[in-house]
Amino acid sequence: MQKTHTLRRGLSTRHIRFMALGSAIGTGLFYGSADAIRMAGPSVLLAYIIGGVVAYIIMRALGEMSVNNPQSGSFSRYAEDYLGPLAGYLTGWTYCFEILIVAIADVTAFGFYMGVWFPEVPHWIWVLSVVLIIGAINLLSVSVFGEVEFWFSFFKVAAIIAMIIVGFGMIFWGIGNGGQPTGISNLWRNGGFFPHGVLGMLLSLQMVMFAYGGIEIIGITAGEASNPEKSIPRAINSVPWRILVFYVGTLFVIMSLYPWNQVGTAGSPFVVTFQHLGIVFAASLLNVVVITASLSAINSDVFGVGRMLHGMAGQGHAPRIFQRVSTQGIPWMTVLVMMIAMLAAVYLNYLIPKKVFLVIASLATFATVWVWVMILASLIASRCQLGKEASRQVKFPLPGGVFTAGFGILFLLFIIGLIGYFPDTRISLWVGGLWIILLLVGYRLTRRNKT
Repeated sequence: MQKTHTLRRGLSTRHIRFMALGSAIGTGLFYGSADAIRMAGPSVLLAYIIGGVVAYIIMRALGEMSVNNPQSGSFSRYAEDYLGPLAGYLTGWTYCFEILIVAIADVTAFGFYMGVWFPEVPHWIWVLSVVLIIGAINLLSVSVFGEVEFWFSFFKVAAIIAMIIVGFGMIFWGIGNGGQPTGISNLWRNGGFFPHGVLGMLLSLQMVMFAYGGIEIIGITAGEASNPEKSIPRAINSVPWRILVFYVGTLFVIMSLYPWNQVGTAGSPFVVTFQHLGIVFAASLLNVVVITASLSAINSDVFGVGRMLHGMAGQGHAPRIFQRVSTQGIPWMTVLVMMIAMLAAVYLNYLIPKKVFLVIASLATFATVWVWVMILASLIASRCQLGKEASRQVKFPLPGGVFTAGFGILFLLFIIGLIGYFPDTRISLWVGGLWIILLLVGYRLTRRNKT
């Protein structure tokens, strides 16, 4: 292992585009969507559209800063440059905390998916195996990582499109159902489109935003993008509408084919739906898809934390050893730390009840929202520093600028309020608050040692 600190630019537009898709289309959709459906019923479709709009605002804000100032530390570096060192410290470590929680949820869900085929095998065995496999991939060159992630994401995207086409065939033409179209009456048959009222739809937004968590990884890729001025805008502009199609399209099919109030969390609602319809082959194929999706998400999780810690080490906010890279340009120590941290999921699979996925998702949502708020606040601060004239000259600007970013911040504060509304998820606010306090203490100690 060499002691240089330089990452290699080996990610193409194709890699970056599918990495963003791979991060956002994962456990939150295939497993966590069951909780959102129970809260909102069919109106969860509207919640995903609203969440997608806000996610696009965040991506454009991050895209503006990434194109004009590509950094390996990404939004942590932007928070430090535009809001101050403390903001950068809090943002970087909270992102690492967020992705670690998400990774634990992802590897736990992987165990559930494998349990559909091998119910007699303990979940922790699958969790351990996936941690070792993904860790090995991330220790290879960034171009190898990008290629693996591309094919993971490509496979699940192609499979989702095929599932939507097959689903529409069953809904409108009765293909696979004896020529009898199933129709879409399930969208309003069981209590209407808003079975729990508009409030139920609003309450589901916290799970919806958890599903969109991970899109910010597109900013982290800027430090290793071969041509960030072209690749970042192309990737960002192509991802949001695709995410909306995949989320809204797949959930439309699922809730049209199967009553929303019978969707559970015994595996992915996608797989369970097709099993209940008696389509065993489709259910098995979908299980392959959700397994691939979880592998893709875990792969992106390890990459994101590794690059963030590498960038923070350069800022002096993390141990210097995290700056070291291998001969392949990989921050190897950060990958090893992430693997060790994910092994906690092996132990958690002995202890956690089914409800804990909602708690984990809520805790990850708190951390995600914190990072997103800091991204939007950094954009506002950067515009203020540039001034009106210079702001008009920036490449790939956020439409609406400061006003759009302000709206996004208000929406995200509303999401934090939703987390505190539910007794089951309220604990995540306490844990999140405790995390911020610990970071503040750590920052003071770090600054004192430097002084």
